[in-house]
Amino acid sequence: MSDSFRFFVGVDLGSTAHQGCVVDGAGQTLGQRSIAHSGADVAAWFDWLAQLTAGAAPAEIALASEMPHGALVEAALLRGYAVFAINPKQLDRFRDRFSAAGAKDDRRDARVAAQALRTDRYAFRRLTLGDPRLLRLRELARAEDALRKDLRRCSNQLWQLLQRYFPMLLQLAPAADEPWLWALLRLAPLPDQAARLRPTKLERLLQTHHIRRFSAAELRELLCQPPLTLAPGAAPALAEQVHLLLPRLELLHGQLRQLVQTIEQLIEELSTDENFSEHRDVQILRSLPGVGRVFTATVLSEASELLAQRDYRVLRAVAGVAPVTAQSGKTLLVSIRRACHGRLRHAVFHSAGVHAQRDPRARQLYAQLRARGHSHPRAVRGVADRFLALLFTLLKSGQSYDPQRRALPQPLS
Repeated sequence: MSDSFRFFVGVDLGSTAHQGCVVDGAGQTLGQRSIAHSGADVAAWFDWLAQLTAGAAPAEIALASEMPHGALVEAALLRGYAVFAINPKQLDRFRDRFSAAGAKDDRRDARVAAQALRTDRYAFRRLTLGDPRLLRLRELARAEDALRKDLRRCSNQLWQLLQRYFPMLLQLAPAADEPWLWALLRLAPLPDQAARLRPTKLERLLQTHHIRRFSAAELRELLCQPPLTLAPGAAPALAEQVHLLLPRLELLHGQLRQLVQTIEQLIEELSTDENFSEHRDVQILRSLPGVGRVFTATVLSEASELLAQRDYRVLRAVAGVAPVTAQSGKTLLVSIRRACHGRLRHAVFHSAGVHAQRDPRARQLYAQLRARGHSHPRAVRGVADRFLALLFTLLKSGQSYDPQRRALPQPLS
């Protein structure tokens, strides 16, 4: 396993400082050194590594990390080092080789990573520097997730405030996350003020926000209902909190809309740029029913290497689709996989659910699984497994989804 590399480096990443350990092919520790999280110290550490390894070429040095990204990892890749990543849970098992008592510290973790890479390289995944646009797509997609969580948090806060003094509005906007509601609250934050709004103003508000599921007359009728009876001063105090919350909601909503447009433009650019080696993969991804912006951005940014390698087995495990089987003697337990990539799992399961609605064979599979007594989540996981298998079949053949080939056979008359 260690014929192609002369030296092995283990790195334990931290927030303010990292720890590095260097061992040779025989497993002898050559040196350890702490690395401050700064550009100058990282550069000095690589100079120290070159001196310690007697000027060995970067291609002869393998570096192990439990994180597949970070400044130190990316700096090593740019310098030509072979960088490998491993799941932290796996690395925790390797630690038992060096401490039966379970002792843990940064120096030991760095040494464990280096020694495990030397002896069990098959357990590690080699990292590569992808297209810079994929890195940008990954950061933008993660930023979208963060914005959605912030928007949901603020919407929940608004819901709680309205539930206390203005619950009638929640009949038309149950989640309190619609821009027309925020605009209405800017016009009239208190129930008595909203009851005095003219019908023409309400109609103009609904037209501006393209609301057609109810009319201005229905909205006015709702606003004219008797409000809750609260202690003197309670409603104005709650309305002041709403007034402070509205700018945050509008800002997050605007940023999210702009970010979504940027992600869609970037995906479109990747699918049409022939200089991007996987542009055909993007086109095949987008041809599948149920695949939208979230799935495309997540899979391209978080699992681009697995797509390029056509590694269906690993992707179904990383995405939480492959079940966990535990068998001992006469006992056999099959359970859902919890240790997986959260963003990939959410994207795959959501797309599989939509795929089951739009693809006839997936719809048939879902119905069969439900008929056997499986729960909805279990049936969706079965559809997700076939969904990924179909995706990789199309990728290997280089063909886009053809609805005619997925049509169910017609019964003989």
